[in-house]
Amino acid sequence: MKTKSKLILISIISTVSLGLGCFSAHAQGTDSILTLQKAINIALNKQQILKAKDNYAKASAEGITAAKRDGLPDFTLSAQQAYGTVNGLNGLASGLPGLTAIMAGPVSASQNWNAAFGAFYASNIDWNIFSFGLQRAHVAEAKGFYNRDAADLEQEKFQQQIKVAGAYLNLLAAQRLHYSMNINMWRVSQLRDVILTRTQNGLNPGVDSAIANSELSKARIAVTDAINYEQSQAANLAMQLGITQQSFSLDSTYINKLPARLPGQPVMDVSKNPQLTFLSTRVKSSELTANYLSKISLPRVSFFGVLQERGSGFGTTYGSNNFTDFSNSYLNGVGPTRANYLLGIGVSWDLTNLGRIASRVKSQHFYSDGLMNEYHYQENNLTNQLEQSNKQLVNALQKYREAPIQLKAASDAYEQKKTLYSNGLATIVDVTQTLYNLNTAETDRDIAGNSVWQALLYMAASSGDLNLFINQL
Repeated sequence: MKTKSKLILISIISTVSLGLGCFSAHAQGTDSILTLQKAINIALNKQQILKAKDNYAKASAEGITAAKRDGLPDFTLSAQQAYGTVNGLNGLASGLPGLTAIMAGPVSASQNWNAAFGAFYASNIDWNIFSFGLQRAHVAEAKGFYNRDAADLEQEKFQQQIKVAGAYLNLLAAQRLHYSMNINMWRVSQLRDVILTRTQNGLNPGVDSAIANSELSKARIAVTDAINYEQSQAANLAMQLGITQQSFSLDSTYINKLPARLPGQPVMDVSKNPQLTFLSTRVKSSELTANYLSKISLPRVSFFGVLQERGSGFGTTYGSNNFTDFSNSYLNGVGPTRANYLLGIGVSWDLTNLGRIASRVKSQHFYSDGLMNEYHYQENNLTNQLEQSNKQLVNALQKYREAPIQLKAASDAYEQKKTLYSNGLATIVDVTQTLYNLNTAETDRDIAGNSVWQALLYMAASSGDLNLFINQL
C-alpha cells in the first residue's frame, strides 16, 4: 500500500515538474516555444479561407483589366470559301428563324446545276467612341469589386489573427489550470497520507480517512477534467492555425506579466475596424454597379469600317444568254477579284431599355440601402463591444491586484487549519474547506494575468487596432 502511494506521489511530482518546465521554457530561450507571432504567421500562411479570399481578390483584379479592354474596338477577320450553284428567282422572302442560304445570281428560264467555287473575305471594325460614360462606369464598377474583395481579405486576416490570439490565450489558461490541478492533487495526496497515519494510530476517527480518500478522488477527477479542457483548447488552436492537432509549448509571458503599455484612457474609436471597412466597400461597390446600370440605357455613338473582297468561279458574262462562262477550278473560284470598303459613324439607342434598366437601378439602390443598414448595425455592435472591453480591462486589472492577497489569505488559513487538525483542534471538514479555498485562490491567481490579456484582445478586436494587443511585450 505504501509502495503504491509512493508511486502515485512520484507520478504527481513528475507531472508538476513537467508543467513547471513548460512554463519556464520561455526563460530558457527554447526554440520549441510557439510564440504568438509565430502562431499568427502560421495561420496567415496555412488557412485555406485566406487563400480563397486572396484568389477572389486576384480574380477581381483581372476583372479591372477585362473591363478596360472592353473599351477597345471590336476588330473581326473572316474568310469563307464555298462551292454551289447561283440560280436566281424573282419573288418574295421573309426573315423566318432558321438556317438561311443566300444565293446571288441571274434569273434563268429553267433550273440548271452549274456550280463553281466562290470566296468571301472581310475585315470589320466597330468602336463605341462615345457612350455617355458607360465605359468609365464599367471600369469603376470593376475597381469597386476589387476594393470590396481586397477589403474582405484584410478583414478576414484580421479576424484570423484575433481568433488565433484568443485560442492561444485560452490554451495558456488551460495549461495553467492543468498545472494548478496537479499541484492541488499533490497537496491532497500529502494531506491524505497524514490523515491515514493519524487514523491508523487512533488519533482521529476512521471517517476522516474516508473523507480524505474522497477528496483525493475529487482532485484526480479535477485533473482529468483539466486535461480534457486543455486538449480541447489545443485542438481549437490547431484548427485556427490550419494544421493538425498536436501538443504546444506556449510563451508564458501572457500568464506571468502584464501588458507593457496599457491604454491610459478608454478607447472608443471603431472607425478603423477592418469589418467596417469591408462593409463600407460593399456599399460603394453596390453604388458603382447602380451607376454602371444607369449608363446602359443611354445612346451610343459608334465608328465602324468594313473591307471586303470576293472571288467567284462564275464569269462576268454568265447569265441567261451564256451559261457556259464558269469554271470548276478551285483556284479560279477562291482568288479575290472584287473589293469594297465602307466607313461610317452611327448612333444607336434602345428606347425600350429605359424602363427595364430603371427598375434594375432602383433595385440596386435598395440593395445599397440594405448594405448601409448592415454597416450601421455592425458599427453599433462594435461600439458597444468596445465600451464593454474597456470595463472588462479595468475589472481584470482589479482582479489581478486582488488575486495575490486572496492567495496569501487562503494559504495562511489552510496551514493554520492543517496545524490545528494535526493537534486535534479542528475537524477534517475545516481542513477540506480551506483546501478548496486555497485551490480556488491559486486558480484565480494563475489566470488573473491571462484575463488582462484577454480583455486587451477584446478591445483590439472591437476597435480594429491589433497593435493594442501585439505591441505589448
